[in-house]
Amino acid sequence: MNKKIGLLEASIVLSLIILSISVGVIGLKLSPNITILFAISVSIFYVLIKRMPMEIINNGIVSGLKPGIIPIFIFLLVGALIAVWIQAGIIPTLMVVGFKLISVKWFVPSVFLVCAIVGSAVGSAFTVMSTIGIAFFGIGATIGLNPALVVGAIVSGSVFGDKMSPLSESTNLASAIVGADLFKHIKHLMWSTIPAFVISLILFAVFGMSNTNADLSEIDTVVSVLESNFSISFWSVIPIALMLICAWKKIPAIITILLNVIVGIVMIFIQKPSTDIASIATVVEKGFISETGNQQIDLLLSRGGIDSMMPTVALIILTLSLGGILMEIGLVTTVIESLVKKLNSTWQLIVVTLLSSIGVNIFIGEQFLSVILPGNAFKDAYNERNIDPVVLSRTLEDGGTVINYLIPWGIAGSFVASTFGVPTLTYLPFVFFSLLSPVFSILSAVTGIGVLYKEEAVK
Repeated sequence: MNKKIGLLEASIVLSLIILSISVGVIGLKLSPNITILFAISVSIFYVLIKRMPMEIINNGIVSGLKPGIIPIFIFLLVGALIAVWIQAGIIPTLMVVGFKLISVKWFVPSVFLVCAIVGSAVGSAFTVMSTIGIAFFGIGATIGLNPALVVGAIVSGSVFGDKMSPLSESTNLASAIVGADLFKHIKHLMWSTIPAFVISLILFAVFGMSNTNADLSEIDTVVSVLESNFSISFWSVIPIALMLICAWKKIPAIITILLNVIVGIVMIFIQKPSTDIASIATVVEKGFISETGNQQIDLLLSRGGIDSMMPTVALIILTLSLGGILMEIGLVTTVIESLVKKLNSTWQLIVVTLLSSIGVNIFIGEQFLSVILPGNAFKDAYNERNIDPVVLSRTLEDGGTVINYLIPWGIAGSFVASTFGVPTLTYLPFVFFSLLSPVFSILSAVTGIGVLYKEEAVK
């Protein structure tokens, strides 16, 4: 049995851990891997001091890693997908079409809108970012936009779509964990999501117009190079259509991505029948290497592969291990349970729920757990105050789902950084949607606007 841990002690230990991570990543510019490993060492040292059984460490690592197994496998498939889609000409085709259709002046808000629409249809932010997101990133770099701003627009739109889609795993999880109707949950999300979306669109329009130094003549050069070195054709729409169909049919993400990898490989063989299997296998494992002779394009399109995701996988393993250990020790649970007992008003309950979801993101780095843990901890308190479950599910999304993309050691944040090659702390200020969602959630709590009670739900 674990020894009883007091609130003050738990708070001090957690504060020291997050302080060490913050100082390491932000202050000393160390790799998140190193800082998380140090935090794990601190946790183990704490277990030794408390003379707790050492099985806690092993059990914590195992239980912590369990929810990350599927995301890890998906990341490996996404790495393969990116490489195959580039070699098959799918991403280059999207770039060429984008150059011809999208205005430079309105490029950034257009990226935000398109990613939001596609994300709503697909229900997966990771899928949007690793497909059309890569194409948009390449276009943005070509026309001279700040890469961090473009990534911010891609992530914001993708997260909005993921959040509002009935096909999204996180959206389904948030509604299920509190026992709320899925579509009622999505409707209630609009109290914080729509204002965040509108203001984000305005900000992207303003920043997009003031951050471009586009050399339009360069666009023609890039298009010419892409058309000369890749298969640019209408047939590239097939994998994209397949992805949308799979989403519509609610086919699991692993199968969807795997099918798209296979279709991409088939397209490569059709385009170049002389291609040997060994070269395809190398691309899938190590990524695609662009050799167009144009330095800018080669830099943009030399990416993907299973190997490219291994640093992210390492970070996920370390982060989830730390989170599992902290949960097994009882530090996180002690703090959350103590907070629940001290809340006297509805707005305090909502704000603390939001902050708890953000806190779980910071300490554990897993967006599903940032919904599950506070959801289970606060569910009874919401029922006692007769607050409709959709208020809790919306709060969990505003503080849990969207924030993980802003945490350097979080699963989503590390995925974005590895996909686009832009550090999390660099693109963070431009992910307006994720930054604004908690703000409007707090405003809703304080003003009471959008706070629904069960009697009102019946009416």
